[in-house]
Amino acid sequence: MSRAPLDIIAIDGPAGAGKSTVSRAVADRLGLTYLDTGAMYRAVTFAAVSAGIDPTDEPAVAEIAARVVLTISSDRVTVDGVDATSAIRGAEVTAAVSVVAANPAVRAELVTRQRAWATTMGGGVMEGRDIGSVVFPEAPLKVYLTASARERARRRAAEVAGDVDEIAASIERRDRLDSTRADSPLIRPDGAHAVDTDGLSIDEVVDAIVALFRSVRTSEVSA
Repeated sequence: MSRAPLDIIAIDGPAGAGKSTVSRAVADRLGLTYLDTGAMYRAVTFAAVSAGIDPTDEPAVAEIAARVVLTISSDRVTVDGVDATSAIRGAEVTAAVSVVAANPAVRAELVTRQRAWATTMGGGVMEGRDIGSVVFPEAPLKVYLTASARERARRRAAEVAGDVDEIAASIERRDRLDSTRADSPLIRPDGAHAVDTDGLSIDEVVDAIVALFRSVRTSEVSA
């Protein structure tokens, strides 16, 4: 694989680590485009569920992934022309997305789309669970964003007014599914900078990633 564009920032990490919030803020700070690859998997899940397809039916879901028209921006997701921004975060999609994301054919299709996006944009901030390990393993900057399961649950509970213990159990289940799937499991990519967000504000996390990016960029330019 050819080297990734200079301005690729790959941000991976488990569910609830703050990847979306931090990635958007990093992109805004640096004037880069942003892609939430997790939203792509949720969008395919939404398309399958909306079509009445069992998420465990791998061939049928793969067919949906191959033909679905997705538009992913920083604040809107459309699926075959339908605004699904809120629906992809709903309980039905959330319950099924790990199964869909473990489908090898779905992953192959969406990885192809993600690489095409980066090429078209000339780089950007990409966040997900396999950006630095699979999509762009040669990205100049790879970040593994994490936090304790309890802290991630506390943050999510504050957003949705939910029970911390129930959310923690759900997060731990998602972690197990994501880290043990056969295709592109969630791992800390080789060469990734680990950023533990426990006890840090969003601004502090963004500051740390921006400093890493500027250091890497200076090194690349002077090499």
